[in-house]
Amino acid sequence: MPRRGLLPVSIAALMALGTASLTVAEPAGASSAAETVVPTDGLWGLDIAGGYLSTVERAPNGDPYVTNRTVSADGATVGAAERRGFAGTYAVGQHAEGVPCDAGSCVPLRATGNGNVGYFSVRSDGTERAQLWTSPDTYHGTEPAVTGGRFTDVSGRFFAYSAASTGKQYVDVVQQSRTADVRLTRTASAASLWGTRLWAPGSGAGVVTSYDLKTKKTVATVSTGAPCTVKELQVTGRWLYWNCGPAGAAGVYDLTAKKKTTVPSGPALVGDGYLVQHDRSAGQLKLTDFHTGTAQAPRAVAELPAGTTADQRRQTWAVDRFGGDIAYLGPDKAVHIVQSGVPSQGLAKIESDVDGTTLDVKGRNAAPTAWDSSWQFNKPATWTFTVKDGLGKEVRTLRGGGSAAARVEWDGRTDAGGYAYNGTYSWTLAATAAEGTGTFTTTGTLGLTGGLQGHHDLGGARFGEMVTLNSSGGLTLHYTKGTGTLDWKQSGSGWPAGTLAVPFGDMGSDRCAELLVRTPSGELRRYAGTCGSGAYVPNSGHTSLGTGWNAYNVLTAPGDLTGDGRTDLLARKASTGDIYVFANDGHGTLLPGRKIRTGWRTYNHIVGAGDLTGDGVGDLLAREKDGTLYRYDGRGDGTLKDRVAVFGKWGDGYNAIVGAGDLTGDGRNDLVERDTSGNLYRNDGKGNGSFTGRTKIATGWSTYKGVF
Repeated sequence: MPRRGLLPVSIAALMALGTASLTVAEPAGASSAAETVVPTDGLWGLDIAGGYLSTVERAPNGDPYVTNRTVSADGATVGAAERRGFAGTYAVGQHAEGVPCDAGSCVPLRATGNGNVGYFSVRSDGTERAQLWTSPDTYHGTEPAVTGGRFTDVSGRFFAYSAASTGKQYVDVVQQSRTADVRLTRTASAASLWGTRLWAPGSGAGVVTSYDLKTKKTVATVSTGAPCTVKELQVTGRWLYWNCGPAGAAGVYDLTAKKKTTVPSGPALVGDGYLVQHDRSAGQLKLTDFHTGTAQAPRAVAELPAGTTADQRRQTWAVDRFGGDIAYLGPDKAVHIVQSGVPSQGLAKIESDVDGTTLDVKGRNAAPTAWDSSWQFNKPATWTFTVKDGLGKEVRTLRGGGSAAARVEWDGRTDAGGYAYNGTYSWTLAATAAEGTGTFTTTGTLGLTGGLQGHHDLGGARFGEMVTLNSSGGLTLHYTKGTGTLDWKQSGSGWPAGTLAVPFGDMGSDRCAELLVRTPSGELRRYAGTCGSGAYVPNSGHTSLGTGWNAYNVLTAPGDLTGDGRTDLLARKASTGDIYVFANDGHGTLLPGRKIRTGWRTYNHIVGAGDLTGDGVGDLLAREKDGTLYRYDGRGDGTLKDRVAVFGKWGDGYNAIVGAGDLTGDGRNDLVERDTSGNLYRNDGKGNGSFTGRTKIATGWSTYKGVF
């Protein structure tokens, strides 16, 4: 499905695309150490930006298409062609805008630096609309109908174009993942985009202003030294190029050093620290290096005949302003890619669109089911995106590179392919320049819901809950907002005395934790999870898991003991003290009990605590009558390791101890106790199997007959 603000191509357009492959099926190799050759059968438009080569070529069936190819930072490797729209004429008369060129009619392409390609589509009535193609079959096309449209500049998601019919310039952003209000309509003039900044002539000769499209404020005013109202602008990082017209004065203003440099006049394309011009009299592309603050003498970088078209920028040659590549059309009809040889600036972020701090992978309330963010860099980079849980354990790693943009879409799944547990995660994006120097790192946090439930997580909002039963038959779920206290609750009535509740985990596939209830008669019921959308009453939807469960005087959920990712049930038989594990089969039932320990009569509290050590396996706490609290770590095969002492002389005044899950929002499972006076305490889990000292979180809990 297209994203907001993006339009899919029509069915007719898809049919016109067909299935024919384009020009080069295999990456082209370099013809020499300094040049890469991409064979074609001719070009009708050319641009290069951010590691993407954009062209208009004919497919084997003779139809023209806009295509994209990736180009490595050293120019040595070029990927296979990928379509970005049909460039011919449809049956209804719609076609890509063309301008006169040596090849007949060329499509004025604008590569954006993040893989998108912009050009105009001409309708059957002669009106034009700007299109920014984001994939082989999707484009941003919500622009007004104009005539005489030309792109002024593009930078990643942002674009500007002018229309002769209105005399206006239109500036906007591709609505990639979210709706952003940056729309600007202004009188057409020279302009250049770099990230969110729109550079345009100000008041007075040589004055240029910088307007931030996101904050909608003018953030800089620069006197470039130009002796005119600037007629053309090109901004690349610290370099601001200007000219006074095709034959007028030209210069570069260094925004960092606050210094101006005079450069040759005439049509030019600016890269990072240099500019390129077509010397038609010499039949050459010539490069002027100004990165030191002084313009060097122009040097030839390629042979390119004069041709008949005065200005062949983006027709027969182009410069990658987000990298060091120069592309031109050779006499062999191939695209030749050469390096500038000019040192680039260090890697820097130009602009970013970072998603929010929550992700609901169930997509409730029409929410997106992936965390979608993008970063635009000044040059190609390789990047790694990592997600870590509250214990610092890495759960997902995504990698990319080769272009000047990073696009991350995390769907809430782990590297193993399953959903991550609900909880708070930290993320890091680390990028390294693909050539030259520089690194970039940014971090953030993200709360995941709709994934796997945490321990005691009946609400589905990643935190643990408490369940109580009062003398009036009210079964209450007490929820936290992750602040360490119990902030709100839901109650259902009609429960008989002697009811035992066990907050469990998902026993199916809806990622909502179930509630197990043993009735006074000994029947064990599975009540379907609600993910916090409602309370439980006895006649709520449920399934019987059998009778005779009164034979057990402990029923508790330790988490996943068997290593299959599902919460299991642990029980102690009253007559023998033997411990049994009833594995969750994932289909709504429990497998037959398996005895794993014997003679546990000496423990007066046995508590399923969830994963306390960060290994992904559920753990158990058991208190001896002498007050020693022990931890039994799960092995992941349904058995327990030998016990480890956690506290000594502990818990004499407690009549209820509950492994309540994560109450504090730090991703660690906590412990809750009630004393004989009705005070409720919390011991925070440290994530290494131990706990902090207690903190009082409530009073008056003596009214509850059961605390689970």
